[in-house]
Amino acid sequence: MGGIQAIDSQLFLYLNGLHADWLDPVMVAITGMRLWIPLFLLLLYLVFKKYGLRGFWILLGVAVVVVCSDQLSAHVCKPLFHRLRPCFNPELEGLVHLPKGLTGGRFGFVSSHAANTFAVASFLTATLWKRYRWIGWVLYGWALLSSYSRIYLGVHYPGDILAGAALGILIGLTVALVLKKSALKNHLDR
Repeated sequence: MGGIQAIDSQLFLYLNGLHADWLDPVMVAITGMRLWIPLFLLLLYLVFKKYGLRGFWILLGVAVVVVCSDQLSAHVCKPLFHRLRPCFNPELEGLVHLPKGLTGGRFGFVSSHAANTFAVASFLTATLWKRYRWIGWVLYGWALLSSYSRIYLGVHYPGDILAGAALGILIGLTVALVLKKSALKNHLDR
């Protein structure tokens, strides 16, 4: 495990070190929610355009994947693994670029940002791709960019992101499968 953590730390330092002053506020915005409001509004429009009032079932699915991914990452994984975020790792003191001193909680494995964004991306892609073939590119692009911002901001190792993404994809696809196999299938396929 020590070898994997050493590689993760080295990769983190490399990626976190690729910073520029002009990019700091951009990455702070990317990691937040406000910048993505137009994307969320577009998704709402597309869901209700395709499903009408039945779109509320899709919104319920989004809520379920976010609650599951957030709760599992923040309240199960982080307390279970107790892996310090890079910004709190004493071995990396003075080496981590922290724009505006953003840090987050003490532990970072797995990334809740990655889990949440990839859960939403995988759920909505699985749900909407037949109608909107391009949706996966946009949603997974959003998830990747948002997740990378966490490394740039010094609060997650790449391994935190990969594990969070895997957790999110698993949750998103599971909820999409349950939704498609359930009694709701007939309501959503119309």
